[in-house]
Amino acid sequence: MESIQGDTLIVDRLSGKTIFITGSTGFLGTALVEKLLRTVPGCNLYLLIRPGRTSTASERINKEILKNDCFDRLRETYGDQFESEIASRVHPVSGDVVSDNLNLDDSDRKFLADCDVIIHSAASVSFDSPLDQAVEVNLLGPRRVAETAIQARSEFGVTKPVHLIAISTAYVAGRRRGLSPELPLSDTPFSIQLEWHSEVEAARGLRADVDLKSRDSRTLELFRKKAAKELGAVGVPLLVDKQEKLRTQWIHDEMVRAGIARATSVGWPDAYAYTKALGEKALLEKQKEIPITIVRPSIIESAMLEPKPGWIRGFRMAEPIIISYARGLLKEFPGVPEGVIDVIPVDMVAAAIVAVAAKGPGKGGPEIFQVASGSRNPLKYATLVNHVRTWFQEHPIYDSDGQPIMVPDWSFPGRGRVQSQLDKTSKFLQALEQATGMLPIRGEQANFIVDIERKRQAVDNALGYVELYGTYAETDAIFKIDNLLDLYESLDEQEKGQFAFDPALIHWESFIREIHLPSVVQHARVKTTPTKRPAKSRVERNLALILSEERHLAVFDLENTIISSNVVDTYAWLATRRLPKLKKALFAFDLAMQGPSLLALDRKDRGDFLRSFYRKYEGAKPQTLRKDSQEFFNAYLLKKSFPAAIERIRRHRSLGHKTLLITGALDFILEPLKPLFDDIICAELEIGDNGLYKGRSLAVPPTGEARASILADYAAEHSLKLSESIAYADSTSDLPMLEAVGYPVCVNPEPKLAAIARKRGWHTEQWDKAKGLPPVYLPIGRSM
Repeated sequence: MESIQGDTLIVDRLSGKTIFITGSTGFLGTALVEKLLRTVPGCNLYLLIRPGRTSTASERINKEILKNDCFDRLRETYGDQFESEIASRVHPVSGDVVSDNLNLDDSDRKFLADCDVIIHSAASVSFDSPLDQAVEVNLLGPRRVAETAIQARSEFGVTKPVHLIAISTAYVAGRRRGLSPELPLSDTPFSIQLEWHSEVEAARGLRADVDLKSRDSRTLELFRKKAAKELGAVGVPLLVDKQEKLRTQWIHDEMVRAGIARATSVGWPDAYAYTKALGEKALLEKQKEIPITIVRPSIIESAMLEPKPGWIRGFRMAEPIIISYARGLLKEFPGVPEGVIDVIPVDMVAAAIVAVAAKGPGKGGPEIFQVASGSRNPLKYATLVNHVRTWFQEHPIYDSDGQPIMVPDWSFPGRGRVQSQLDKTSKFLQALEQATGMLPIRGEQANFIVDIERKRQAVDNALGYVELYGTYAETDAIFKIDNLLDLYESLDEQEKGQFAFDPALIHWESFIREIHLPSVVQHARVKTTPTKRPAKSRVERNLALILSEERHLAVFDLENTIISSNVVDTYAWLATRRLPKLKKALFAFDLAMQGPSLLALDRKDRGDFLRSFYRKYEGAKPQTLRKDSQEFFNAYLLKKSFPAAIERIRRHRSLGHKTLLITGALDFILEPLKPLFDDIICAELEIGDNGLYKGRSLAVPPTGEARASILADYAAEHSLKLSESIAYADSTSDLPMLEAVGYPVCVNPEPKLAAIARKRGWHTEQWDKAKGLPPVYLPIGRSM
């Protein structure tokens, strides 16, 4: 292998060169760009960036790469000249590795043709990527880069040397045991011969099949039922939107399962390693047309030294597991105590890639460099766990009550045992969640169901970690790095210090305890002090925003938001107001028997539920109902009202906010509430020629999406911004209204809404009835 010695230093070889890089917005790509800009002042970089929906390639470079703290060191070095230095050396190229010809225009193809080095780092690095996505990016991506470069060089008549470096993964070795050499997979023992073209066609065909199945009537019915179960009677638009999201997620999940199934069936742990392995094979078919080198890192983690110790971008493989363990959520994790966890700092990988670029392509064909620690400086799984456990015992994470979380002791059980235990726990919690979710509870009681859901999600997350990463904790492969070490030894002492990629330089205890874990905890933003409450709690911060003078409008629901009552109570009280005692008792019994069917109707369609009660007023005298409603308010509703709600409405008015009540309750019930609000939008009944109510509403009941539409019209009429408005409600039937404003508040929420509020971070309040008043158990009107 050709070495780098004497006057052929890395900097000298790469100075003045043009380097085309894909994947620069990723963890490794960002580190590589920074390393080249800082250590090779004379090089120019062309970065292939996929434009965003609203951002150009150049804007993405500035936002996602250059503003990262990875470049703090460079900013300090160049000071005021940083922007001009970057502008002269970093050039955006708009394109995408999943498109034929990388979707390059003529000028960008010319840039690619003229480049001296091409570093292909773009990848779908998630271990649970959908099969077809992993195929398009990891399998076909490297080949597309090679083909586009070959075609561009031919088109523009470029004959100068070029070097294509493809970043793969050491885990293309699959589930092999023992030493894994730095060789093409086809040259290694026990390699699996797969025809990559067939794998591509199968993956693309499967996507079409899964999409078709998702549109089957029976499958669509499952989505409909699940959406209705999760959201309740929110109205057709939101239900349809939720159904489509469920369908899209189902397709994604099916393709993820397909990727794992196909990968494991042919000897790889997941779709990532499987498609990377086939990507190498597809790429190497082009070795006679373009010089190729493959770099295979193992598990890339935070930087050891550069650009600063502990630098990391996003959570990698180990971080979610570490934080879940520190929070006490991951009681067990599979693994072989004496096994090797092959981890390598990102700065070592970046340095190795730069050295490979400077060295140039191999003269005898493609070269492969594995950047791994296992064969040179092995980190035992038990050693890693011990360091992590000891560190969190000394630096615990604290819970919301300010108490330190004690980390568990892992006993290194088998993966099957851990998966089985977690699966059983998940199913039990899911059954408990379904059973309690049917109960007509709300407020503080609903939080019990939310807590069950939270625990189930924690268990499901733990199960996901075990299924995705358990294989890597049980691997028996040791990756040889002979080529890597030969390259390192060819450097002079100065370059060894500047481009340090010998894994023997890692002191694992220092790296884990002093560099990596502090960085992980910092980026996880977990509580690391015993302070019970911060200067301002989240609730206090939310209230400050809600009660700011900058807000425009405060809109309220009525039932279970301002009063603990509903249209059933109203009808029952008014209907029994003038009945003798025996008939009152019979009425109460009959209404109680209708309870389950009324609850079912309310959950199915709030509008139909209200109409069913509007019809019960057919033939009633408006004057009588208005008179009785005043007494109903004084004798019943006041005792069911929430003083905190009344106080909040008055507070909004004192701040200059417009106040609005939108409810499906009838107008004659709401007369006593008019002084509280600027406006009330409610239901009104039609009056016949005989002066009696017809039992029909004059307009569509203000529920669901109709309520949101009414709110939007009201805001437009009064020149109010909904983004600066607050909405108070208790039920998922009010979800359209809550979503329409900038500051949704869930008051005494039912379980479904409580779960949604937790997921979305919405403010929640628990308001109680006034204390000291005699309780009212049944909405039965007093006899005259």
